[in-house]
Amino acid sequence: MNEDSTVIEAVAPPTTPQRAGPGVPSTALLSVLASAALAACGGGSTSSTTSSLPQVPGPNVNLPNTAAPVKPATDQEAARFLLQAQFSASDAEIAAVKAQGYAPWLQTQIAASYTTGWDWLTASGYADVNNPKNYYDVSYTGDRMVWNQLLTGNAAVRKRWALALSEIFVVSLTSIEMTWRGHAMAHYWDTLCKYATGNYRDLLEAITLMPAMGYFLNTKGNRKEDPASGRLPDENYAREVMQLFTIGLVNLHMDGTPVLVGGKPVDSYNADDVSNLARVFTGYDIDWTKNTPTTIGSRKIPSINLARLPMVVNDSNHSGLAATLKFNNSLSTGINIPAFPADGALKTALDALFNHANTAPFICKQLIQRLVTSNPSPAYVGRVAAVFANNGSGVRGDLAYVFAAILTDTEARGAAGLTHPEFGKLREPMVRLAQWGRTFGATSPTEVGMVGDLSDPSTSLGQSPLRAPSVFNFFRPGYTPPFASLTAGTLAPEFQQVNETSVGGYLNTMFGFVDVGIRTWDSGVVDTVAAPYTAELAIVDNASSLVNRINLLLCAGQLSTTTVKTIVDALNKTPVTNTSSAVLKRNRICAAVLLTMASAEYLIQK
Repeated sequence: MNEDSTVIEAVAPPTTPQRAGPGVPSTALLSVLASAALAACGGGSTSSTTSSLPQVPGPNVNLPNTAAPVKPATDQEAARFLLQAQFSASDAEIAAVKAQGYAPWLQTQIAASYTTGWDWLTASGYADVNNPKNYYDVSYTGDRMVWNQLLTGNAAVRKRWALALSEIFVVSLTSIEMTWRGHAMAHYWDTLCKYATGNYRDLLEAITLMPAMGYFLNTKGNRKEDPASGRLPDENYAREVMQLFTIGLVNLHMDGTPVLVGGKPVDSYNADDVSNLARVFTGYDIDWTKNTPTTIGSRKIPSINLARLPMVVNDSNHSGLAATLKFNNSLSTGINIPAFPADGALKTALDALFNHANTAPFICKQLIQRLVTSNPSPAYVGRVAAVFANNGSGVRGDLAYVFAAILTDTEARGAAGLTHPEFGKLREPMVRLAQWGRTFGATSPTEVGMVGDLSDPSTSLGQSPLRAPSVFNFFRPGYTPPFASLTAGTLAPEFQQVNETSVGGYLNTMFGFVDVGIRTWDSGVVDTVAAPYTAELAIVDNASSLVNRINLLLCAGQLSTTTVKTIVDALNKTPVTNTSSAVLKRNRICAAVLLTMASAEYLIQK
């Protein structure tokens, strides 16, 4: 149960499928699902209320058209690019990328307008302080907001990049106990969307001062040292802003490989750096001067705007001690940061982290991992890090150029990765669901959408956006599965989420979602986000054509001939013609989609 007794169901059995796949004999379906499970253990937009909401324009940028080749030659190449750049591929998008080329198409997407999560929440009624459901005290509004953003609306490229950033600058709905936390998370999400094509330094400061992060990593209310009581500033954010958001744990070359001294990596910071940096983040709190509370019973509910106003500093709670950053004594004199003015101290500290030599390779490698491959070559990391350092016009940290460099690099676009066993990445469950929804036009009759927390690995996806279990995300970027037959040093971060329970949970969940939809019960109201499969119905009588279409849109044509034949043969065991019933036609489509999404060649994105 969720906080308001909301129930989300996949409309599928909780353990193993008890019925055959839609229109497919159970032996055929389960054999393919079983093989996919064993392997796993080793854009089009849809309608929503956003059409009538305020639209935020994206910036106009002039990306260099340096990809080799600058245009895809085939539908498969275009679809592959689209599935790395955003969540899904459509016929129209494939044609557009082929006609325009990679960089020009990205420019149009960067400039695309979009509706913010904050505006969607407010328009959907979740800002009503007098609603008896007490939206100011629940988390599920944040779930509904972010799933609406991922499943629907314009600017899918921006949202995909924001999702990648959310796995670096982690704030989790599971761990922020604040009033209006759904809106606070919407502001966090909107900030990621805004700066996905902005500057990393601006993003770093915006995240540092936002209320959601203040609650999540204890900068809110962090007080200066008190010699009398022995109190010291909280070091949580000081540690994580270095370890996770900027420089990482060890010194790096520009290509992301560690600097070795005596054959061993060198720590990038030490305890003195943490304790000094912690002083900078003292004194910050919610901007209560802007509060106009509403009295509900005996309780005063703060203004909803406090969930997005930057935190402000109270000098009386800010450390009076200057800070010095030597980065594990790699700087002889260090970077000296006067205690006051406090906002100046914060900017100086963030500048030092942003300009550190580690930041470009550390961040760029992770962004490559989220979009393209878990194991980018050092040369690939180095090329992208060079763009982070200088976008060609002397600007450091230009994320529009960084993301474009990731997606248009020869390593991302080249055909070699398609056959290399260690190229690519495991598709994250939340990305798979967003892809399904956008590919097949899933929508809700209510035009609201109440998709909630899908984190449970036994009964759901095993992953839900903005619900990482800790600041360390859903998985570590350097994770390698134990007992895996991988070359030493090969990484597979997303596999940290994979086990027998999560594999079964995913298959059962998609078994229901693909067929009936994502059905949510909320205080007697039923909401279903379901796919109409309109284009697929037009070719449903031809199993080969149907599977080829799904293979292109979901897998960029990467299903093997053997897998395609297995699925086609399974579908043909139940004949479907133009005169077949609507149920039989839909069953065949659902079977084709499910079998594809259960295959190892789909789960591993290349």
